[in-house]
Amino acid sequence: MSGTDSGRGQTVVTGIGVVAPNGVGTEAFWKAVQLGGSVLGPVRREGCERLPLKVAGQIEDGFDPAGLVEDRFLVQTDRFSHFAMAAAELALSEAHLAADPDSPFAIGVVTAAGSGGGEFGQRELQQLWGSGPQFVGPYQSIAWFYAASTGQVSIRGGFRGPCGVLADDEAGGLDVFAHAGRAIRRGTDAMVVGATEAPLAPYSVVCQLGYDELSLATDPRHAYLPFTDDACGYSPAEGGAMFVVEEESAARRRGARVRAVVAGHAATFTGTGGWRHSREGLARAARGALAEAGCAPEEVDVVFADALGVPEADQAEALAIADALGPRAATVPVTAPKTGFGRAYAAASALDAAAAVLALEHGVVPPTPNVTEVRHDLDVVTGEARITPLRTALVLSRGLMGCNAALVLRAPESPLSPH
Repeated sequence: MSGTDSGRGQTVVTGIGVVAPNGVGTEAFWKAVQLGGSVLGPVRREGCERLPLKVAGQIEDGFDPAGLVEDRFLVQTDRFSHFAMAAAELALSEAHLAADPDSPFAIGVVTAAGSGGGEFGQRELQQLWGSGPQFVGPYQSIAWFYAASTGQVSIRGGFRGPCGVLADDEAGGLDVFAHAGRAIRRGTDAMVVGATEAPLAPYSVVCQLGYDELSLATDPRHAYLPFTDDACGYSPAEGGAMFVVEEESAARRRGARVRAVVAGHAATFTGTGGWRHSREGLARAARGALAEAGCAPEEVDVVFADALGVPEADQAEALAIADALGPRAATVPVTAPKTGFGRAYAAASALDAAAAVLALEHGVVPPTPNVTEVRHDLDVVTGEARITPLRTALVLSRGLMGCNAALVLRAPESPLSPH
């Protein structure tokens, strides 16, 4: 990413950790995304049986936080932080990176979150109401807080570099990369960044019922169908992705595998005056990210769409892609893998970024599950994955409160160090 803070090189991704409804770990996640299946299903969380939300993406099998995170951290934290710590562990293991006791300020952490620890908070409040204040645990004061994941990942890893948390809706999952880039240009060796969410506790679900965009459909096959005539909102999900981001030359010197180059990012804000306004903001973010990457519209090989699933929002996004890419917009492959596992708020765009990196590596554009007939002038990939050389991916995101973000990822010239 560009900048004037120092003469350091470009920012690269060297590790990815995924905990998603369709797979834990990059291998399982990518296999599921590439196949294009759907794991959306009935909401099975205790206490949600009578609530209007009927379909969501849930992590039910294959995730054992105790296998990746020590018990003493698990008891202090909510499910969304369990996801973050587990995903960070996977990313750090993949990057072969750990804190150096002699340089404790060399690595920082930035996460994004929207809903915080609803399950932990609800449990402790029920203890307060039902049994009294002496039955409320001491960790209630921190576990519910949306910054908890940043704190726990930092403490657990011994990372004392720049730390932060973003609470700007779905766009936060892309904005963390911009914060990482700034820290690295100012001298930080590496950043652990990403977003995870656990919004399916009863209290959290009730809060979401105020969103007009939430899909209340009962059939998982028809609950989340962006860019179609049947679009009726989005299905929420839990999970997320974490990344290790480093300065390229430093990563190569230590022999790290470069997964992708974080080439450009931009963000805008268009408020909550109607989804039609997001057209201008999203297009401006896309153009800004491309400009920072030094990337022409015709160089974009795939777009990972925000894909809200609301007709007005889908129309605005289709027009924004046309505004940003010009004639290229009608022919560039567009995909939204999240329709198969749900939209995990701030983590939705982080999971899109993970899928984009994997798509660049494999030369495969994954399909958009459940979607068949597209009503917009977009080349939405449906049915089966599309095999094609990929060099540049544009990832788009919008928050329910009006934040917009775009991220440009590029395949590295050489994944491995020449040494």
